[in-house]
Amino acid sequence: MSSVKALVFTGYGLNCDYETHYALKCAGADPHRVHINAFILGNPTDLRARLDDYHILVFCGGFSWGDDHGAGVIMASKMRRHLGEQIARFIQDGKLILGICNGFQALVNLGLLPGLDGNYAERKVALTYNDTGNFIDTWVKLRFSPSSPCVFTKGLSQMDLPVRHGEGKFYASKEVLNRLIMNNQVVVQYCKEDGSPAEGQWPLNPNGSLLDIAGICDPTGRIFGLMPHPEAFNHFTNYPDWTWKKEEALRRGESLPGREGEGIKIFSNAVQYIKETFGLS
Repeated sequence: MSSVKALVFTGYGLNCDYETHYALKCAGADPHRVHINAFILGNPTDLRARLDDYHILVFCGGFSWGDDHGAGVIMASKMRRHLGEQIARFIQDGKLILGICNGFQALVNLGLLPGLDGNYAERKVALTYNDTGNFIDTWVKLRFSPSSPCVFTKGLSQMDLPVRHGEGKFYASKEVLNRLIMNNQVVVQYCKEDGSPAEGQWPLNPNGSLLDIAGICDPTGRIFGLMPHPEAFNHFTNYPDWTWKKEEALRRGESLPGREGEGIKIFSNAVQYIKETFGLS
């Protein structure tokens, strides 16, 4: 039986590709880091890389094309022009797309999210400058919607993940926000310690996102974008207070945390879905 093949775009300012590749490998996928040019330009024999050869497509974090003209804007333009038909077929085939940070910004600019009414070509929401006006690099608390159809977050309730962005404020019209809520497409929200809404409070909500939105999915749940970085929590020692938690466990006589970071769960859900859907090993 074939393995679950995952594609991670790299090149032109993307800088989280190694972490993302590692997280996918930990989750049981067969990941491949491939430069965008392999899809856009082809090679001397004109045999271009193909999205059809993969089951999971990941737009990773970074600063694609230096965020000129806005975060993720040029990358979205390149993808639409050169890979528009392949991406549409990828979605129709029931495969998975994940956008993390800059990748989320690209998916929004492409129109793949929120994908209302099955329209994957029209931009309906925005990820714009943080209310503080500054780049932020910190850890945040997140809560996941149990009603969401999102494949990537199945069974998850709360998680701590890092954010690192300057343009992460989720913004949309009241009409679109209402539709996202009604469709259960609001997947992840910034929250307080007890899991209650952050209510826009900084730094719990690090960017001023409306409704504390940290991530959304399309109506099928197979396309997911979020600003926090799950790939950056791939090992328990990634967590800022890991030494404290380790000492607490030792003093209570409890077992130490597993080596795997909580962020891997998001990738594991994706891999498991592909295995079940396509009958892969």
